[in-house]
Amino acid sequence: MKNYWKVLFFFGLQLLSVSIFAQQINVNSLRYTTTSKQNRMMFDVTASPQHRVFVMNNPSRLVIDIKNAQLERSLNQPSSAHPLFARVRAGTKNDTDLRVVVDLKTPISSKRFSLSSNNSDEHRLIIDLFNKDPIVSTITDTKDVANSVAIKAFEPKTVATKTIYNKPAKPIRANSIVIAIDPGHGGNDPGAHGPHGTEEKKVTFAIAKKLEALINEQPGMKAVMVRKGDYYVGLRNRMQIARAAKADLFVSIHADAFQDASIRGASVYTLSTSGASSEAARWLADSENASDLVGVSLNDKEDVLASVLLDLSQTATQEASVNVANHVLKSFDNIAELHKESVQKAGFIVLKSPDIPSILVETAFISNPSEEQNLLSARYQKKMAKAIFKGIRSYFRQSAPVDNRIAALHL
Repeated sequence: MKNYWKVLFFFGLQLLSVSIFAQQINVNSLRYTTTSKQNRMMFDVTASPQHRVFVMNNPSRLVIDIKNAQLERSLNQPSSAHPLFARVRAGTKNDTDLRVVVDLKTPISSKRFSLSSNNSDEHRLIIDLFNKDPIVSTITDTKDVANSVAIKAFEPKTVATKTIYNKPAKPIRANSIVIAIDPGHGGNDPGAHGPHGTEEKKVTFAIAKKLEALINEQPGMKAVMVRKGDYYVGLRNRMQIARAAKADLFVSIHADAFQDASIRGASVYTLSTSGASSEAARWLADSENASDLVGVSLNDKEDVLASVLLDLSQTATQEASVNVANHVLKSFDNIAELHKESVQKAGFIVLKSPDIPSILVETAFISNPSEEQNLLSARYQKKMAKAIFKGIRSYFRQSAPVDNRIAALHL
């Protein structure tokens, strides 16, 4: 009998390997869009593979590695007038993977650009380079015919039809304490559903808008919405938007769900230790971004020293996150029932900014019928927004960043 199961297991592995091989991704076409703030590449693909994107210098180039992918046909090259992209090349890596190299006309540094990728639509991979200092004044969309390249990755299967970069509608007041508000989900990613069909994305956005109003009414504070409407923003892009706005705090708003409809209550999360460790490794792989984070160049530092410097920066951010989370949790007294009496830890991607204190608030269990009704109530939404705002203001009254001490006097 044991031999029977061994044979069956081996046969299953063979079928799995054949299936995986058969699902090799085809990269079909490439389009470019350029604005004063953004250089975008959009790749059309047949499915969502794993991918990674990084920058190399001397010469300057953007590298994209795509797992289990192949080039279906020659792809468009950027126009000769493109401000950043010179040409695109592609080749096979490890027999099954695809490597795409984009030659750049100007060096890329974290001080001038921020890099992100989004594969929320399973037939498209979007790669953005956001210009921190505008270098282009016109919009161009090039569709010239030429050679090589393309890709794709994986996240929720939702369509990111709007630009990922959100510029604040109004200039941020000098020395204001900036709060990035992240309404969970959006667009084709509705999040959890209540028993009566209520969508998480709608109630989180309603609470976020009320929190935005409270923050903007407070002298010395300014809110930046990560998404401003019903569209999806990639998880790491939410972090990028907060960093571009130079946020002092990132607050992600969600509504929890569970199979047991009797479970109820609010929770507040910060990043887990394991989540912080994996993010540190990601940042250390990019010494230029890590240098920007810790404030000193790491190119000439030993790996151990670079790791220690990054760890110190992360530790300070995590301590601040827990501190503000405790203030918010305390502010829920007499406002909302708590699911957990203490701050919880999790590896949520949106909490992984190494330099921005970040919290995630589960406002209630949308899967609980009575809490679903609460979440639909404008009165409850406002109470929840007030509680979050009260906790944030209490934290910054005690722990304002050095650059914002004057602003904190108004809180």
